[in-house]
Amino acid sequence: MRQLFQSKWFKIPYNTCLYGFSAYGFFLTFTYLAMKFQWTNDSGMIDDNNRYFQEMHDKYNQSFKVDSVSMAKHRYEALNRILVLNEFYPKNAQYILNTYLSNHDEKITLQMLDAVDLRMLKNKDYQNALKEMRAKKLKQKKTTGLSVFEWMNIEEWKAFRIAVQKDKKWIYSAARASGVEARLIVACLAGEQIRLFNSKRESYKRYIGPLKVLVLENNLSYGVTGIKENTAKKIEQYLKDSSSVYYLGKKFAHLLDYDSLRNYTNNINDTMSVRVKRLVQFDNHYYSYLYAALFVKQIKMQWERAGYPIDDRPEILASLFNLGYNKSKPKKNPSVGGSEYEVGNSKYTFGSIAFEFYYSGELADVFPYEKKRFDWNEKDKKKFN
Repeated sequence: MRQLFQSKWFKIPYNTCLYGFSAYGFFLTFTYLAMKFQWTNDSGMIDDNNRYFQEMHDKYNQSFKVDSVSMAKHRYEALNRILVLNEFYPKNAQYILNTYLSNHDEKITLQMLDAVDLRMLKNKDYQNALKEMRAKKLKQKKTTGLSVFEWMNIEEWKAFRIAVQKDKKWIYSAARASGVEARLIVACLAGEQIRLFNSKRESYKRYIGPLKVLVLENNLSYGVTGIKENTAKKIEQYLKDSSSVYYLGKKFAHLLDYDSLRNYTNNINDTMSVRVKRLVQFDNHYYSYLYAALFVKQIKMQWERAGYPIDDRPEILASLFNLGYNKSKPKKNPSVGGSEYEVGNSKYTFGSIAFEFYYSGELADVFPYEKKRFDWNEKDKKKFN
């Protein structure tokens, strides 16, 4: 037996098992100790831009102002930076712009742009473009709370803004009945009311300004939109005359028919015709707006039938509203004009006032821009011609 234990056939397997188990035991012991004392924990790698990430967090944490003035500044910064990025990576610029248009969140938009800026730190052209954009912004003159359209800075306009909003329901009633954009109707109203700021200045000081109501005309021109009686009569006639170039179709033929059961008389129109009495109403200006809307639409149809559409020319439509049917002669290059008057220290025409108001964005929350100014389409055109 002793000879067997000393033979190589026994010693080699025995030693192999012995040292193997010893090594395994050492491994288990080492592993236990390593885990206990956290020798094997990966210390990890700190990102080179860690400081940048922290600065981003700090910038958009408590210091990010959300008042209206600050948000406007953030919005302009974001949009300008998107324009710069678009010159280098249009795809990313589009993603960011789409996000902003979707949620109108200036904070997340700026954070998205900061993420891009981090990746573009070594792009010298991009960094120079950003510096140029910011330098240009610093050189800009101080901003003002006034409008670029001077006549919108006078006290009368402030009163008008309040007054016209009181008439919102009548304006929209006329817009629905006529199919004419409410904002276009208000553009004609603005031209007429602003014309009266000077000619009715004493009335403004005594009544219009303090009460914040529109000027109601009752001599030669009537209502808040200044419709002449002869013009009102023609508007009615053309609604029924299917042979007229101003004809709008059967659906509008009876829109201005008179209600014999209704009394339109008040203390300033008791001697006037029923036609004018409807225009000279103190608290209900519906017919002032409806006549104005129908006139504009009739003129629009006249020009369209002549091959010179002016759907997209509110300044021409307003000019002709002021000048009347006799001056409406369709041609290739119509002129903006109408009554000329002074507002403040500057001269304006009726058409230019309507143009500036229409495209100013003023009152757009109350009278927004519609996709089209009239409800006419090809099917209707064939039907009524």
